[in-house]
Amino acid sequence: MKSQVEIYDTTLRDGAQGEGINFSAMDKLRIAEKLDAFGVHYIEGGWPGSNPKDMEFFKQAARRKWRNARIAAFSMTRRKGVAVEKDELMRLILEAETPVVTIVGKTWLLHVTEVLRAKPDENLAMIGDTIRYLKDHGKRVIYDAEHSFDGYTDAAEYALATWQAAEKAGAECIVLCDTNGGRLPGEIAKVTALAKSKLNCPIGIHTHNDCGFGVANAIAGIEAGATQVQGTINGFGERTGNCNLISVIPALQLKMGLRGVPAKSLPKLKELSEFVNELANVRHDARAPWVGQSAFAHKGGMHVHAIERVARSYEHISPEAVGNFRRVLVSDMSGRTNILMKAKELGFKLAPDAPETRQITSRVKELEAAGYEYEAAEASLALLIRGILEHNPDLLFTVEAYHVSMRSHGTESVCEATVKVRVGDKVSHTVAEGDGPVNALDGALRAALGRLFPQLRRIRLVDYKVRILDGVAGTAAKTRVLITSTDDKREWGTVGVDENIISASLQALVDSMEYALLNR
Repeated sequence: MKSQVEIYDTTLRDGAQGEGINFSAMDKLRIAEKLDAFGVHYIEGGWPGSNPKDMEFFKQAARRKWRNARIAAFSMTRRKGVAVEKDELMRLILEAETPVVTIVGKTWLLHVTEVLRAKPDENLAMIGDTIRYLKDHGKRVIYDAEHSFDGYTDAAEYALATWQAAEKAGAECIVLCDTNGGRLPGEIAKVTALAKSKLNCPIGIHTHNDCGFGVANAIAGIEAGATQVQGTINGFGERTGNCNLISVIPALQLKMGLRGVPAKSLPKLKELSEFVNELANVRHDARAPWVGQSAFAHKGGMHVHAIERVARSYEHISPEAVGNFRRVLVSDMSGRTNILMKAKELGFKLAPDAPETRQITSRVKELEAAGYEYEAAEASLALLIRGILEHNPDLLFTVEAYHVSMRSHGTESVCEATVKVRVGDKVSHTVAEGDGPVNALDGALRAALGRLFPQLRRIRLVDYKVRILDGVAGTAAKTRVLITSTDDKREWGTVGVDENIISASLQALVDSMEYALLNR
């Protein structure tokens, strides 16, 4: 049987300390329930007494039954010069009613003497008193040894003494923390192996990402003998973040042959990552390892040709193993295989040697050279393929004329758009106001088509991006507009390019609605 590595999640405490990250008490409960269902072993809910949200979380968590995870409360050792039974921190942590308590204490002599301004022996007593007190009250205690690696480098004997004090007092796991995130994997491995040889209790690893080594350092710690890894979902955390559990968990199970979460949970990894991002109001990172939209996206013609024959030739795992999927991108770097695979993905059948295949490939390269981009505009690409395969079929509608103007009312300005649309022998002429020219144009086009195609009333824009393609040309530069639309069941992207931003926007809008009608 594969060795077990305990997964300790601190998204709700350490992760919430990241800049721009803010969770309500209900957000924290929803994330905890998701983590519990996913199969993590510990969920650190926060620091009792630090804020009302954390206390509300612990109050609600105590009423729930947790299937897989143990809820942990986080705090620090008793304060200098205060008896443990009289320390307010101890009262608050007991009131949280969690089965597990994680206590942070000082390892680095610099912190003891210059920050805490305590005597070295007093710090050892603070560690031991706190752990014994909590153990006497029936708690399972995990000890987070802050600045373990910096502390060991500066004063090895004292650092070891702090770990031994925690173990002697009854800590169930000593977690070595690279609190400043400044150590290299080799240093992490060396100190972790030393701690394992000197201690009898399990060792954990807690790393930060200040040098970009958060995940690598966690893996180095595990390879050196740590059996618990602490981190956050998506690497949220102080400064540049914590060790990213979304990267560590599949690395443990798919690369190292270790058990972290249940095997059945791994295909839900992408879903978990996106769920936490959504509650944090953070846009999902397209380039995130394992779970990003680009993690298994292939663009170069040579790569695509290879994965068509042997997928693992350019993919380190099967995307489905972590709930992701393969994407073939089409651009000016594309070969014929890209076009064939992308067309199949979009629902078209192309023969490798058909003249239409060569024509589509050539046309894509020509348009990309002119500034179009189809990686995020697959709906526009589908319309292009359809047009060539069906030899320029009649469009469902055509925009015969449009006009956009702006007028002022005192300090306020109003944009107005007029659109003339033809559908067969019927002509619709509409006008609409909007917050800007594109919004007004979208409203007028939607009003004109909505009478004949009621289903378009459900369509709405969810994203609008503008890129100036040739900054040297100044205001005469070409503009690329990318639009993302949705009908609340799916999303699709379209593109338009023109020297006139309104014309470019209209192209993308027309493609969006044409695509929606063809795929209704």
